Amino acid sequence: MQTVNAPTRMDAVQPPIVAVIGDLIRQVPGTISLGQGVVHYGPPPAALNVAREAIANPDTHAYQDGAGIRALIGAIEDKLQRDNGVDVARGTRVMITAGANMAFVHAVLAVTSVGDEVILPVPFYFNHEMAIQMAGCTAVLVPTDDRYQLDVDAIRAAVTPRTRAIVTVTPNNPTGAVYPEAALREVSGLCRERGIYHISDEVYEYFTYGAARHVSPASFDGAAAYTISLYSLSKAYGFAGWRIGYMAFPAALADAIMKVQDTVLVCPPVLSQIAAVAAMEVGPAYCRRHLAQLAEVHDIVARELRALEPVCTVPPADGAFYCFIRVNAEADPMAIAERLIREHRVAVIPGTAFGVTRGCCFRVAYGALQKDTVAEGVGRLVSGLQALLR
Repeated sequence: MQTVNAPTRMDAVQPPIVAVIGDLIRQVPGTISLGQGVVHYGPPPAALNVAREAIANPDTHAYQDGAGIRALIGAIEDKLQRDNGVDVARGTRVMITAGANMAFVHAVLAVTSVGDEVILPVPFYFNHEMAIQMAGCTAVLVPTDDRYQLDVDAIRAAVTPRTRAIVTVTPNNPTGAVYPEAALREVSGLCRERGIYHISDEVYEYFTYGAARHVSPASFDGAAAYTISLYSLSKAYGFAGWRIGYMAFPAALADAIMKVQDTVLVCPPVLSQIAAVAAMEVGPAYCRRHLAQLAEVHDIVARELRALEPVCTVPPADGAFYCFIRVNAEADPMAIAERLIREHRVAVIPGTAFGVTRGCCFRVAYGALQKDTVAEGVGRLVSGLQALLR
């Protein structure tokens, strides 16, 4: 008889690092978190007003269409064409999910079988590796260059007969790198050539700085037939707790993805969807108003972290609200992260959570902070690392 303590596939999955760091933060009051990736602002007022009104409507409290309410899907279809160059009339479907993480799980379950492979450039977003492992598949880890840009030759060499998808995240979590169009076209062409899917995570699509620009791979000629694009309102519209993401995917995957959706969610949260319609009517201008302030914070972070050189290397970060620093010393990143919290009251995420097994790296997240707070937090980080690495 099998015991209840028998090993399971979950034993190989890393613990959620944000929760681990969060527990440490709660033990040290006054800690400034440069850990979790959230923005400092909430939803547009119009979205909150519509949500209040919708509570009185009985339909809000009933199951609705499993793919999402028509008003929200229509708003997203318009947005995809306007902002991403993706025409849903050419065989693309849209589904609303409870965040982009859920959309990624849907994508992996829809395109893989147990034992298949999915390619992840490193550093990767930790929940992506976790989802791949939960699906009984192997995450094939491929290095990026010293600026965290894609190494397409390395990706090409990693493709095997078991490969089912290549994942790109741009603007990138955890590095803040923005992939240029040429590199994304190479990945897209490789997917077309090998008959595999391109899973394109574009959650931070509006968060770019300076001359950097975001490009959606599904907009390339013919690419929509094998590209699964993932998006979220969590960042752009301050919707993290409302759990609204969405995916645009080839129509051929519709049945498979609906099976996953119906099993794990039935239908997306109706009240959140109603609020999301109003948010999307406000449009990306809402995010861009906040982005101006975030750009100032980005500049403060970059300037302050340069004080760590040559103790640390700080590659360019032109997107999202992260940078991924490399410590030029032998050290245990988790041990350093714990000491930064306990001794210097500042929290960052160790690079091991993002697949970096050599060297000592940390993700620094600054989206949740105002200018004065981020200056204090980064100051603590700089002085803390200088003290700990002497």
